[in-house]
Amino acid sequence: MSKKQQKSKQKLTTAQKEARIKAAEERAKREEEAKAAKARTKQIFTIVVCVILVLALGIPTIGLAALGGGA
Repeated sequence: MSKKQQKSKQKLTTAQKEARIKAAEERAKREEEAKAAKARTKQIFTIVVCVILVLALGIPTIGLAALGGGA
């Protein structure tokens, strides 16, 4: 780091420090919300796939049982 960068870093006012802290908190909050949304989407996708599989396996089985007369 150059001397100029070090000086500018040392001369942060309290308002600037507060602004940086607030920005960091906002970033963390947005990141947490994005993680939650991604997890929710994954959960919904899993449920949809399970429903499709149940229907794909259940409908033909019921159809065969109804048409076959049960033995």
